[in-house]
Amino acid sequence: MGVQVPLAAPFKPMQFTYTKADLGKNTFQFTVEVPWEEIKKTQDLVFIDLAKELETAGFRKGKVPLEIAKKEIRKETILQEAARRFVPEIYDELVRKINLKPIITPKVELVKAQENEKWEIRVMVCEKPLVKLGNYKDAVKNKNAEHKKVDIWTPDKKDEKKPEEKTEESGRKKVGAIFNTLLSVVEVPVSDMLILQELDKRLAQLVDDVRKIGLTMDAYLASKNETIESIRGRMRKEIEEMYALEFTLEAIAEDAHIVVDDKELSAVLEGIKDEKMREEARKNSYFYATLLRRQKTLDYLLTL
Repeated sequence: MGVQVPLAAPFKPMQFTYTKADLGKNTFQFTVEVPWEEIKKTQDLVFIDLAKELETAGFRKGKVPLEIAKKEIRKETILQEAARRFVPEIYDELVRKINLKPIITPKVELVKAQENEKWEIRVMVCEKPLVKLGNYKDAVKNKNAEHKKVDIWTPDKKDEKKPEEKTEESGRKKVGAIFNTLLSVVEVPVSDMLILQELDKRLAQLVDDVRKIGLTMDAYLASKNETIESIRGRMRKEIEEMYALEFTLEAIAEDAHIVVDDKELSAVLEGIKDEKMREEARKNSYFYATLLRRQKTLDYLLTL
């Protein structure tokens, strides 16, 4: 098993070769080989930098002789720092050369790191899935027509709900029906890499929440009559559907040429009464523009 390497800022130009494997669902794995000569250059520079920061008995910071520094600084430390410096540059160069458009942080693994041998790095990335919308318009039109028939009131229908409650419930049902229809007709191969990243986050949050209420995970699972496998399965399905809908709505927005102009975005931001919240929203205007475009896309689907 390789050493997990954190990404950091690029360090210096480096020569390397790579091979590319298509893992499906717009997920790719690159095997990168870096010549030892390049590694040695980086390690030498790393050693000098670490030596400058070293303090030891009888010597102040930056005054430790290199011969002593070589004994004080562990090889593992030099290796990790060298990898931390050059791995990001290799990744950035891959993105530039191949015109990759990754949607999440790549998975980077240092597979082989031996002295006097070339180093091997494995990089896994995923891009937006290629969405096949199919005949989504007709499918949504038919579903909307079915919903209108169900909503038609007749004297034999007894409903004591308030008009606004019925309108809200009807709206939720209609949106849910549209989402289910889209999931059934649109092809969205969501990357397992993307799903698993979100799944790990949700499971970690669940464990934290359970701990906060004073339960063990075993006790929680027993109280819910579940297993960790059943929870993982349910969460995975929810996450896959969530991303499938997200990418589908984005593809539909592009297909229908739905855009958000500055005037619409400004109206949303100005509608935030709290000044601090409004200023924070302006800093995240892209997020609000994305939400507004998604809402406009949903409105479009509701009117088909």
